Amino acid sequence: MNYSSALAVLSAIWAAILLWSGWAPFDRATWLMEVAPVLIALPILWLTRNAFPLTPLALTLIGVHGMVLMLGGAYTYARVPIGFEMQEWLGLARNPYDRFGHLIQGFVPAIVFREMLLRLSPLRPGWLLTALLLACCLAVSAGYELIEFSAAMALGQGAEEFLGTQGDQWDTQWDMLMCLIGAGLALLLLSRWHDRQLARLEGA
Repeated sequence: MNYSSALAVLSAIWAAILLWSGWAPFDRATWLMEVAPVLIALPILWLTRNAFPLTPLALTLIGVHGMVLMLGGAYTYARVPIGFEMQEWLGLARNPYDRFGHLIQGFVPAIVFREMLLRLSPLRPGWLLTALLLACCLAVSAGYELIEFSAAMALGQGAEEFLGTQGDQWDTQWDMLMCLIGAGLALLLLSRWHDRQLARLEGA
């Protein structure tokens, strides 16, 4: 399957899930804020498909991240049903889907940023690239927390569903830690696989 076909499949899957997610979300304003990255990313992927096609790994991860966001948008992160199942199974005090979402917030950008830096800059795999990627992912997390802060200031109590703190005063710090852990896991587990796909892409 060529890149455009893969992107078309991703678009169709996202469109179906987006329709389901937005049909009757728990909170419409929260849904719009949660799925906004999907609505931004898809046009960018299409506009850059010829000049900068991504590896299958990066495109797949972006696809999964979009699904995570749309599921969270439909129910709000504190109310995703599978999170309640995990909460009961693991004996947790809160729905863990929000923590999972922030783990993915580091896991996916780590590979996407890695691909951009390796293809567009002189950087090569090594400690400097790793440190920069972890810093970039933390910057994404911090930026997202600032957006949440802005929403809280603008919406007041109505921002609670978007924030998904579930009464945890350290929610912001946990979110950033989960992002950092996700980024580290992605680099540890996927870097070699990613390098092989990059080599095939450059040789094509």
